[in-house]
Amino acid sequence: MTNSKNNILIYTSQNGKIAVDVLLKEKTVWLSQSQICELFGKAKGTISEHIKNIFDEGELNQNAVVRNFRTTASDGKDYSTNYYNLDLILTVGYRVKSPQGTKFRQWATERLKEYLTQGFSLNEEKLKSGKPTEYFDKLQAKLREIRLSERIFYQKIKDIYTTSIDYNPKDDKTIEFFKVVQNKLLWAISKKTAAELVHRRSDHTLPYLSMQSFDKKDEKAITKKDVSIAKNYLNEKEIKTLSLLVEQYLAFAETMAEARTPMKMTDWIQRLDIILQMSGKEILTHSGRIFHEIAVVKSEKEYEEFKENHVRLEWEESIKELEADIKSLKNKNNE
Repeated sequence: MTNSKNNILIYTSQNGKIAVDVLLKEKTVWLSQSQICELFGKAKGTISEHIKNIFDEGELNQNAVVRNFRTTASDGKDYSTNYYNLDLILTVGYRVKSPQGTKFRQWATERLKEYLTQGFSLNEEKLKSGKPTEYFDKLQAKLREIRLSERIFYQKIKDIYTTSIDYNPKDDKTIEFFKVVQNKLLWAISKKTAAELVHRRSDHTLPYLSMQSFDKKDEKAITKKDVSIAKNYLNEKEIKTLSLLVEQYLAFAETMAEARTPMKMTDWIQRLDIILQMSGKEILTHSGRIFHEIAVVKSEKEYEEFKENHVRLEWEESIKELEADIKSLKNKNNE
């Protein structure tokens, strides 16, 4: 249902999904009580009771959500009328019992789930229809924020993929998708997959087990999990190349947002291959020669030997200190 003055549209799309369009002005929308009645298909008395209860229960601050405007009625006269902002409209929508109220709650609950799982919500139906929307403006702002952030490379890549219109964090395919992307990037800069990097470079005889991009200063702080992370074994040149590739990827993502092009997860993998090819990098076309489980077993073995060496070296150091103290005491006694 819709009304030209309401600025809110509740409808059912062809695939049966409930959708709500809210046209914002000054970052919110104001509806009169009669418009809220029409929106949710309820009598004035019912809406009045809900509004009163909302304020009485302290759910919303009346001064913050109510504004008085002078409006012209059908008789041509101006009247002072209370208008309610989007916060109040949403709260009423969760309380009313009507077909429109039910549709509203179905829509709002779905949007809330999307925000909780992926940080934002996209209206896929509107994207496909090509209608004007604010989504891409918000997406561009999000991408610029990612580019300026200090988050690690893979987290930035994950942030990009959460903008896919088919992104589902609970799907096993999503986890596998991220592994594919990680391996493509690592292969492009080192000719090794994540498992191959861990398996071939972890070495307990070298400082930090040969981890070159490990950010902890003290070797004692190294954990078993650290030695199984492929990125930790990249050298300075490889880290710089990875940073440049990710920056190109983010710039491309922003271009797609500027062009109002909705992206699916498979689209992002195809675009990554194009970016890697344009950068003169080799494209990974296989799953690697070493399984992840084998790499983890090897790195954990190296870690255990590394820890044993440290214990032995600390013991030897303590013996040397003890011998030095005894020697010093003997020298004093001889004096």
